[in-house]
Order: sequence, then structure tokens, then C-alpha cells
Amino acid sequence: MSTSDAQQSAELNAQTVSAIANLARLELNEAQSAEYAQSLNKILGMMESLKGIDTDGVEPLKSPFDNPQPLRADRVSENNQRDAYQAVAPAIQDGYYLVPRVIE
Repeated sequence: MSTSDAQQSAELNAQTVSAIANLARLELNEAQSAEYAQSLNKILGMMESLKGIDTDGVEPLKSPFDNPQPLRADRVSENNQRDAYQAVAPAIQDGYYLVPRVIE
């Protein structure tokens, strides 16, 4: 099997996209399935072209930035408004919202 045959068999078609959409509980019509198949095949083609790039001697990056990200000061920037927010709550206790039990 040649490389082009292997690539041809790996391409997605509308039926495969419809099957995947069904498994994911997504509803796609035939036009959408064909459109997504075409888009996904373009993405897979780009990924295939990346395989041809020589990366020998290239160190992996921990971050795309040379310098660490600056952190802002950890200080209070707003007043506590919990009482105002909880004034409209149906039920509160000790500063916490009370909700119906969902797991017994």
C-alpha cells in the first residue's frame, strides 16, 4: 500500500462524520456532515504536513513566552457585597446559600 493509498483511506467522509456525530449525540444533516468532513480532512492534511518537519535538536518549550507572566498583586479590589447579593436568595444560613438536596 503506497503512502497516497494510506492517506486516501484515512480521509473522513460524510458517513463517518455522521456516525461520529451520532455517537456524540449531535444532529447533523447531510450537507453539514459533508462540510465537516471536508474541514476535518483539511485539518488532518495540515497535521500530516507537520510530520515532515525536521525537529531534531529542537528543545521542547515549557511556555511560548521567554519570560514568566507577571502576576498582579493579591489584594482586595472590591467591597464585600455578600449581604446585598443574598438579600434576594430564597434561603440562606450562616452566609451560605441553601439549596435542595440532590444526592441522598
